Amino acid sequence: RGRLPVSMMLITCSRFHLGVLGDRLTVLRSPSYVTFLDGQWPISGEKVPSLVALTMGFSVHEDLDWPGLQAGPLFQRPRANVLVVVRGVDSLSLPNNITSYPLDNPVPFTLDSVASTVHTLFADSTPVVLQLAPSEERLYMMGMANTVFEDLPVTLQQIRGRLSQEGSILNSLPVNSLSRNNEADLLFLSEIQVLHDISALLQRHRHLAKDHAPDLYSLELSGLEEISRHYGKDSPQFQDATSILASILQKFAADVFGVYSNNAVVEVVTVQNFETPLTRRSRSILATNQISNSQRPYNLAYQYNFQYAVIFNIILWLMIVLVLAVIAIAYNLWNMDPGYDSIIYRMTNQKIRLD
Repeated sequence: RGRLPVSMMLITCSRFHLGVLGDRLTVLRSPSYVTFLDGQWPISGEKVPSLVALTMGFSVHEDLDWPGLQAGPLFQRPRANVLVVVRGVDSLSLPNNITSYPLDNPVPFTLDSVASTVHTLFADSTPVVLQLAPSEERLYMMGMANTVFEDLPVTLQQIRGRLSQEGSILNSLPVNSLSRNNEADLLFLSEIQVLHDISALLQRHRHLAKDHAPDLYSLELSGLEEISRHYGKDSPQFQDATSILASILQKFAADVFGVYSNNAVVEVVTVQNFETPLTRRSRSILATNQISNSQRPYNLAYQYNFQYAVIFNIILWLMIVLVLAVIAIAYNLWNMDPGYDSIIYRMTNQKIRLD
């Protein structure tokens, strides 16, 4: 497995959509069988991991009482889920055809539980679990995925050094009022470079998207927040950075969506600031996930586990097959002619005739 430290944050803005204020959850891309309904139903920040798990076809410990996600087919799940979190901005200006929902109670959250589920259910495969965050950057992969992403920069210094190498976004991206010598600007540009490199690696190694194990990408961007703090939200630097990031994010979503053959969900969460500081605990997602719940003081088991859907389908279809078999046997027995269809009666008839 590899490790990649990057400070990250996300925001998108292409066309201004007036009248949309507050923290948002925006769905940039989703396959046809994952249906997000149009509406302004707020979703709590602590429920975002459950939403990601449900879009990937996993079970959750607590029901998600939110009408925005429609139930999908049992035997079809996305091959990847990409969640990009943006700190420092409460709303994004996006095209009108993109589904977006208000985000209530913007508490810090991680996708560690979803990553642990992916590893547990697909431990014998090569799922890619990529997590990038400002305070703890982690890049977990299994099997062949290690060698695919080993060329990504490992430290923030290496990432900034990547900007001066061949294939840097600075050669093709108009930075406008942004400076290549300012610390905040370099942080923002380095995040854009990492998004570009991840997309490029996935396009060169499309075999990662063809296995049966789903992949998980969790990217948290903080460069725009630093620019806002350094220059202010009304500055031309912030406006230029917002426009650049909006364009890059939509291209990134389109590229990932294409790599996974339109079988990926790409979401964007924009939050001005979290209600409580996010404290991350350094641990491996490969370790067993110990679930603690203060609402279960007696350590009672949940009513079902992550295998519930599999067990349910096995029992359901086995019962249906057995019922149909019993009906078919009973029908044939009811319409059987003992003189012709039964060897017992046939032999008895012959014996009587001989006597």
